Amino acid sequence: MKIAIVGASGAVGQEFLRVLGEQDFPHIDELRLFGSQRSAGSVYSFGGREWTVRELTDNTDDFKDLDFALVSAGAGVSRQYADIITSGGALMIDNSSAFRMDADVPLVVPEVNGQDALYAPRGIIANPNCTTIQMLVALAPLHRISPIRRVHVATYQAASGAGAAAMEELREQHRQIAAGEKPVVEKFRHQLAYNLIPHIDVFTDNDYTKEEMKMNLETKKIMHAPGIEVSATCVRVPVMRAHSEAIWVETERPISVEEAREAFASAPGVVLVDNPAEAEYPMPLMAAGKDPVFVGRIRKDLANPNGLAFWCVGDQIKKGAALNAVQIAQYIINSRKA
Repeated sequence: MKIAIVGASGAVGQEFLRVLGEQDFPHIDELRLFGSQRSAGSVYSFGGREWTVRELTDNTDDFKDLDFALVSAGAGVSRQYADIITSGGALMIDNSSAFRMDADVPLVVPEVNGQDALYAPRGIIANPNCTTIQMLVALAPLHRISPIRRVHVATYQAASGAGAAAMEELREQHRQIAAGEKPVVEKFRHQLAYNLIPHIDVFTDNDYTKEEMKMNLETKKIMHAPGIEVSATCVRVPVMRAHSEAIWVETERPISVEEAREAFASAPGVVLVDNPAEAEYPMPLMAAGKDPVFVGRIRKDLANPNGLAFWCVGDQIKKGAALNAVQIAQYIINSRKA
C-alpha cells in the first residue's frame, strides 16, 4: 500500500498520520508527504520510520504508483493539483470544499452512503464538511426507520475547526484577559474567549453563511434525498476541540424515543450517552480525540408530532475530517477484497 498525504503539516494532515496508525489499515509500504514550501523538509515519524515532507509541485512523477492520496490543503490547492495528484492512478480523497457538489464526484460518509465511493470517474472522492458528517452519522439510523422530511440544527463549533492557529488564539486570549491585557483578535471576526460568534464562513445572498448552506446541500446529495430540507445556524464557541449540534428532525411517521434509542445504540459510528437523570449526556470533553459521534438528550419535539430532538457531539478533526477520509479508503479496500 502506497499513500500520499497532501497538507501533511496541517492539523488534519497530522490527524491523518495518527488515524492511519490507529485504524485497521493495510500495511503502508510507502508514505509520501507533501506540503508548502514552508513546511518542506519537516520530518514526521510513522510506522517506525522517518518521512520527510516534500514541496508540492506540478511534477506528476511524485504521484506515480500510489493507491490513495489524502488531501487537506484547502480548496484552491485541491483544484490546482487534482489532475497531477490523480495522474498516476491514485484515488484522491479530498477534505476541502472544492469538489463536494460536483455531480461526477461522490460525497461520502461511509456509514451512510459508502457504496458511492466505488464509482469515482474523475478519481476524486470528496470528504463532506465536518458538521455535515457528524449530523448524518446520527441521522442515518433514524432515516432508515422513517424517511426524514426536514431538519433544523444549531451547531456549537470548536476553535479547532478554524485550524491550529485559531486554537492558539483562543488560548492566548484567555491568557491576555487573565493578565488584564486587551485580547488580540486575528483568526475570528470577534473575540472568541468568553463569547459566542454566530458567524462561520462568509454570508451568502440569503443571509445564511456558506457553512450553513453546506449542511443543507451536502445532506441532500449524501442521502440521495433532494426533498429533505435542512436549516442550520452555525456558531463558533470557546471550546478547543469537538463540535456539538442540537438537532430537531421531522420524519414521515412519528418515531418514539425508545425506537430512536435502539437505532442509535446499534448504529455504526454512534455511541449512545442518554441518561439525563444521572446527568449523562455527550459533551466536547468526552468526544475530543475519539472516533464515534456521541448522541444523547433524545426526546420528543414538543412543537411537532412527527419530530424528535437530540444532541450530538463529535471530534471534527477526527471523524469530521481525517477519520472519515481514512474510512472511505478502508471501505474501498474491503469492497475490492469482497
